[in-house]
Amino acid sequence: MTDRQLTILAAINLMVAVGAGAFGAHGLKRILTPELLAVWQTGVMYHLVHALGIFIIALLGARFGSPLLSAAGVVMFVGIVLFSGSLYVLTLTGTRWLGAVTPFGGTAFLAAWAMVAIAAYRAQS
Repeated sequence: MTDRQLTILAAINLMVAVGAGAFGAHGLKRILTPELLAVWQTGVMYHLVHALGIFIIALLGARFGSPLLSAAGVVMFVGIVLFSGSLYVLTLTGTRWLGAVTPFGGTAFLAAWAMVAIAAYRAQS
């Protein structure tokens, strides 16, 4: 993905994460148990942090020009879908087996951040 595409992806994800946070705080607060609401909030927090991560990757891509950064942005988005997405669906549907998907999203986050570190290390200043 280009830096521009990553910036758009980050902005859309930030918008969705803010909406999910508001939905949890106002729409789900009366419906969910405190435990399930905490699961929702965890999904929102990781969604927000990693959407900002994609935005930072786009900025770093413009500075370092590394194809590894572009790949890191995609991997981070996959992490959002798997991690936060599985928590959102688990919370809304009660489908517990989705909890098995969540660690794959966490692994994608770790891999993406490692890719950022490697790209920065390899960059010529």
